[in-house]
This record gives sequence, C-alpha cells and structure tokens, in this order.
Amino acid sequence: MRDPYSVLGVSKNASEAEIKKAFRKLAKKFHPDQNADDPKAKERFSEANQAYEILGDSDKRAQFDRGEIDAEGKPKFYGAPGGEGFSGFRNSGRRGGFGFEQGFGGGQGGGPQDAGGFDDILNDILGGFGGGKRRSAGGESQFHAGPNKGADANLIARVTLEDLTNLGKVQVKLPSGKTVNVKIPAGTQSGDKIRLKGQGFAAARSGQAGDALVEVRISTHKLFKVDGADVRVDVPLSLYEAVLGGKVRIPTLSGAVNLTIPANTSSGKTMRLKGKGLPKKEGGHGDLLVGLEIALPEQPDEELENLMRAWKEVKPYTARGPEFG
Repeated sequence: MRDPYSVLGVSKNASEAEIKKAFRKLAKKFHPDQNADDPKAKERFSEANQAYEILGDSDKRAQFDRGEIDAEGKPKFYGAPGGEGFSGFRNSGRRGGFGFEQGFGGGQGGGPQDAGGFDDILNDILGGFGGGKRRSAGGESQFHAGPNKGADANLIARVTLEDLTNLGKVQVKLPSGKTVNVKIPAGTQSGDKIRLKGQGFAAARSGQAGDALVEVRISTHKLFKVDGADVRVDVPLSLYEAVLGGKVRIPTLSGAVNLTIPANTSSGKTMRLKGKGLPKKEGGHGDLLVGLEIALPEQPDEELENLMRAWKEVKPYTARGPEFG
C-alpha cells in the first residue's frame, strides 16, 4: 500500500476539506460501477478508499503521522513476538484507535462512519452507488453497492404563450427516446421545473431510473409581453381612430376580438380585457392589457399638415402639464 497522502495527491498538511475533495474526485473517477470494463479502476478505487480510511479519520491520521500504524491502518510492530512485544505501539484510547479488544477490521472504531462519512460521500457524488454496506475482512475494506438509482435528466421544454393558455401541455422527448405530453400546471412561469418520477436515465444495474426535470421556458412572442398572469400588447391607432373612436380588431392569445376605442383617445392609454391573459394558479386567467399608441402616416401628407396649421391657429391647446416647465 502506497503512502495515503501520495494516493490522494495531497500534502501532509492538507486540511480535512482538501482531503475529502481529493477523495471525492478519485471515487467518482474510478468507481467500479462506472468502469465495468477497466479492472485497474477497481484497484485504484480500493487504494483511494484505503487511503481515505486513514486520512479521513483524524485519530487514524494522527497515528499514521506518528508512525504508529502503516498505510493499511495496521499497527507497526517493534520487537519480536515473545520479547517485550509491541513496544513501539500504544493504544491512543480514543475512538478509532487500535487495540486488541477492537480488532483491526470491522471493529467498533473502524466502521465507515468513522472514515469521514465514506458512504455519504459516495451517495452524494454517485447518486446511489453508496447505498450499499461496507465491511472489513482480513484487514481489507470492501464496498458492496446496493441497488442504485439512475441519474436525473435535465430537460428544457419551450412553450408558446398560445399553447400555455389553450393547451396547457407541452411535448417532451425523454432519455428513453419516447415523446410524451407533459401537463403544465396553471400559474407556471418561465424557469419553473416539472418533475417526472422515474423518467430519467436508467440505472447502471437493476434499480430505479432517475427522474426527468423539465424546465419550462416560455418562448418570446412578437406581440405579447408577459407580466405575471397578465399579458401586454401595444396596438397602433390611426389619427382618425384616436380622434373619432370606433372598433379596432385586437389580437389575443385565444383569437382576435373587437375592442371599442373611445373618441378622443390619447397615446399611452391602456385598456383591459378581462380573462384574456395566462392561466392563474388560484384559477381563472389574468388580463390582456392593451396599450394604445397613435401612429401618423409613414409618408408626409400635405393636407394633414395644412389641417394641423389651421387647427393650431384656431384651437391651440397644451398637451403637457406645468411640470414640464
């Protein structure tokens, strides 16, 4: 067994966090379940495991640094059996220290909980590979993985405002290759995620598949802008529509409707169409907010200009309040 510091690639004054980080990296890289076709990976994983058993336990690490135990966690014997016997070895008396009543493997102080949370680390970085049990036999640690769980699949589903309002579902292609319709809960906003249990990646061995996490992203619309459950749309008006009023065809997420524009309507006025917005979590729909903007003819019009000059002379008015100075 090589020096455990060398195995993990850390210095002798490395912190606990640095040691744990180094072990995480090696465990993830060489875990046998991730490298079924590489026999050397199993050796490297076992070596990293053994090194972390020493350095991941503060008592054992101190004993190794003092020369009391070797790289396998076994006591170093000084003197011949039958003589003074084990004169260079002392039991620290602390939890995790070696003693004849504890044994060198599978004893009370040598379990996986004492080795810096070995199983917890594997559970964390391998998504279930650490769900098995560890035991020591003949001084050698072994890891027996229980049924594992497949990795979660992070998916993105783009949905239009129209589909979000009228269909309430979106098609998603799963890792299995199957395409399914996913129901979108009312009140869902862009960036929200929907979890599909057991629809993620299959487990490496027999075991439960991971989940599919579907992130809903609402596509940008050329007309509508989302404001919570409400939707906004800007509608241009001709000058005579603003002055005289009348009915104007307005697009909505569920089809166009006729909106009555009052006479003498100014730019910037907002009208509200109830229930023409997005589905709300508490039920019902938001509103469609229609912003009205007067649009003049694209090309200069001499008659319009003459009319405005006459109007200015006969009926001048101020469009701005006193706050504009």
